[in-house]
Amino acid sequence: MRLRTKKLSNGNLSIYLDIYRDGKREYEFLKLYLIPEKTKSDKNQNEETLRTANAIKAQRVVALQNEEHGFTVNSKSKTNFLKYMEAQAFSYEERGSNAYAQSIRNSIYHLRKYKGDAITLKQVDKAYLLGYIEFLNSTGGKYNKPLSEAAKALYFDVVVIALNKAVKDEIIPNNPAHKINYKDRPQQGEATKQYLTFDEVKALIATPCKYEILKQAFLFACFCGLRYSDIKGLEWGKIQEVKSGEMQVEIRQQKTGEPLYLPLSPNALQWLPERDGAKDTDKVFVLPHVCTVEKYLPIWAKDAGINKHITFHVSRHTNATLMLYFGADIYTVSKLLGHTNVKTTQIYAKIVDESKRKAVNLIPEIKI
Repeated sequence: MRLRTKKLSNGNLSIYLDIYRDGKREYEFLKLYLIPEKTKSDKNQNEETLRTANAIKAQRVVALQNEEHGFTVNSKSKTNFLKYMEAQAFSYEERGSNAYAQSIRNSIYHLRKYKGDAITLKQVDKAYLLGYIEFLNSTGGKYNKPLSEAAKALYFDVVVIALNKAVKDEIIPNNPAHKINYKDRPQQGEATKQYLTFDEVKALIATPCKYEILKQAFLFACFCGLRYSDIKGLEWGKIQEVKSGEMQVEIRQQKTGEPLYLPLSPNALQWLPERDGAKDTDKVFVLPHVCTVEKYLPIWAKDAGINKHITFHVSRHTNATLMLYFGADIYTVSKLLGHTNVKTTQIYAKIVDESKRKAVNLIPEIKI
């Protein structure tokens, strides 16, 4: 089994697996692409892509060995742990869960610093995980700043979830993380969520973006709250007119699998692209590659004078915060966001309370 590339008309290289077995040759295209290296960022992107491709190859090799030789769970547990997690990151990215895929890769970065690359799933035991917790508590992040409590909890939880999947895949018999007391694990604490103010949204509207379709998709999400995965997969046939001039989105959410019936406001509707005879099964927003999205969103925000770390998911936080700020009740906002538990929405209410407090304090104090 070998990784090979095929040159495309746009100059990119498509990566595929060349598999030869039982006298037959098979090809599996991985939907991964190497881009021309014009900058250091391009080179780093290609290195990350190759790591992902090699992780997938490693998983395919294990699967073939299992199929051909009937490997037992103990044999499969020799799978490289970090490569297994790389494959999980790629899987989430393919489904549009880019933020979680990045969380996995951030955890891999720290796992690599902790014990290196050559760790098998069998070697990931209670002692390894306790050591990882201690490492997270004592280390700095990529920029040598102490990790936040939320970051420590996230990077550990990512590992726990990966190990749960390894049990489900019958690679290991049980999850060693379950042997660690909850109080000994990193605690999430109260998360903060980045969002845009109403004035910042207006600034984005007034600022050109290199990719107009990206601008349309992001602002549409600011006014409807759909996740990136649902925006990316949204088809024209899922936008229905319920009565004259009133439209709604009817989808099954990719993250939760739950149905969502979401009314679209005039603010949201004005950012829909022209349909131009598109079929019901055609995508509404034909977005560039996720790497392009992640690269140009911050550039667009900076051009608009916004000094915040902007990802596509910020649009969802912005939608929730704006609705609550302008008077929507928390239960309704929870339903519009497709949350299965209103507690998930409560963090936005706290953000709004703080925002209102800052707003009233903008009035200069009058001494009497």
